[in-house]
Amino acid sequence: MPSYNPPLRDMQFVMHELLGAVDELKQIPAYADLDEDTVNAVLEEGGKFASKVLAPLNLVGDAQGCVLNKETHEVKTPDGFKDAYKQYTENGWSGLSADPEWGGQGMPQLVNQAIYEMNNSANQAWTMYPGLSHGAHAALEAHGTDAQKKLYLPKLTSGEWTGTMCLTEPHCGTDLGLLRTKAEPQADGTYKITGAKIFISAGEHDMAENIVHLVLARLPDAPAGSKGISLFVVPKFNVNADGSLGSRNGIFCAGL
Repeated sequence: MPSYNPPLRDMQFVMHELLGAVDELKQIPAYADLDEDTVNAVLEEGGKFASKVLAPLNLVGDAQGCVLNKETHEVKTPDGFKDAYKQYTENGWSGLSADPEWGGQGMPQLVNQAIYEMNNSANQAWTMYPGLSHGAHAALEAHGTDAQKKLYLPKLTSGEWTGTMCLTEPHCGTDLGLLRTKAEPQADGTYKITGAKIFISAGEHDMAENIVHLVLARLPDAPAGSKGISLFVVPKFNVNADGSLGSRNGIFCAGL
């Protein structure tokens, strides 16, 4: 059975002795109370999770893979993946570097990246599931409306919901200016989106109760090329004004 030994001493050397990162970060008001002992404690606990929980699932993931039910469009993840994700969220790892305003712990991104280095080294396939949530979280925090932030960010921070980015399409490759996905305005202020996307990491799974997709699409009057692209929030389950889950949305997984 392969094992993973987290390189804690190497990380501590780079952070503390080489970079003096804590002293630098303490100059930022949000990290004024940061200290080396706290950073070391976080790294040690992260190392335990990576080595004891994620690493043993690496072979399981390779042997089983995911299974798509083509009738329901639901995807079952390998044995143990869901339980590991539950531990991950219950221990607060999903919100480690998120703003406390949204329920996060407010730790520096430097520490969060060290945790992700260990998780990726121990089990990259599993780490892809929470990994894309950070991009969705950051995009909504920077560009979402106040209502969108209140609806989505606390759940993405807690890990109750995960996030994705639906960018490219079967004919596009990396040239997103060629995308064909359409977004038609509706009378209630929402948009009807039609199209197909590929390579959506964690696009469908059984580990969280909702999946928040950020989808690139083109409005009817949009100019050609990349300048005509807009970004839309498309949840797997529609979200009611009070934050509860509503009806199943039309987006679904067609293949793995």
